[in-house]
Amino acid sequence: MADPSVYSYPSPLEGWDLSTPLPDEKAEDGKSYVNHQTGILSKSYELFPTPLDNGRRGAFDIHIYYFQKNASQLEFAKELWERIRREFPELRIYRFWEEPIGPHPIAMFEVNLFTPAQFGAFIPWLVINRGPLSALVHPNTVDPTTGNHEDEYRDHTQRATWLGNPIALDLGMFHEFRRMKEKTAEQKKELVTD
Repeated sequence: MADPSVYSYPSPLEGWDLSTPLPDEKAEDGKSYVNHQTGILSKSYELFPTPLDNGRRGAFDIHIYYFQKNASQLEFAKELWERIRREFPELRIYRFWEEPIGPHPIAMFEVNLFTPAQFGAFIPWLVINRGPLSALVHPNTVDPTTGNHEDEYRDHTQRATWLGNPIALDLGMFHEFRRMKEKTAEQKKELVTD
């Protein structure tokens, strides 16, 4: 997991800091607080917040893992993959890998989510139906100006969420990609200054 202290975080109240104070009034249950309704829903019901990719790639990737040498997990994973394709045909569902690929040390399949509604429907469904399998839920963040992917390493670590037992990913490829990206940026900078 990435060290959260190496990143900076804007205040969660940025843009809300001039709002009227919240009441201390308790709700009927005596535990929760009363929030005065504004009649306006958060924009996050319709679009994922920046810097999540609301475009072609999708805002979230879900990698569902299974131990490929475990016959019962293999069978369960194939059945789950088929069920997802049947029940959620609007989602992007990739091939069923029967071996490790990329940073994924065991076999898996991937599902992409494009809207908050898809996220809200699929993730609770997966929590209940994933059986013995683990799933990595990671965002795809992009630079709001260029649309280029921001930081795959951070998306797969510090910003990721696990359902079930976390699987240790092979993160070396992300470090190599970051080094190549930095080298390209340095070369472009040198060309501009020459």
